[in-house]
Amino acid sequence: MPKVTDKEKVEDYMQKLEHPFIAEINALRSIIVNANSKLSERIKWNAPSYYYINDMAAFNLRAKGYVQLIFVFYNGDMIQESMGLLEGKWVDRREARFYSMDDVIAKSKALEKVVNDWVALVEKETI
Repeated sequence: MPKVTDKEKVEDYMQKLEHPFIAEINALRSIIVNANSKLSERIKWNAPSYYYINDMAAFNLRAKGYVQLIFVFYNGDMIQESMGLLEGKWVDRREARFYSMDDVIAKSKALEKVVNDWVALVEKETI
């Protein structure tokens, strides 16, 4: 029996997912994977998550009033993001919340920038 790929696991998960923001989740998935080809998508922490060398971000789909993405940072290095996408003051993570498809669209460029800045940060740390 052939091994199930990460892509197939994510697609199966998404087909079974019941969430009021399913369209927004799929739009965010598309933005993330298209922002940087170095990223891979898989199911981790019971949700779609993204990684390149290290874990970058994962959806937290427990909330039903918005879509939440948690970004992971290592070694205390944070992205200096000025567009207002990232929230929180944790030592090792930040979150982004999306309240509607209009909000996803409005924040898409900021999300693309955070993804690419994160990849650059990880590459700098691994050199």
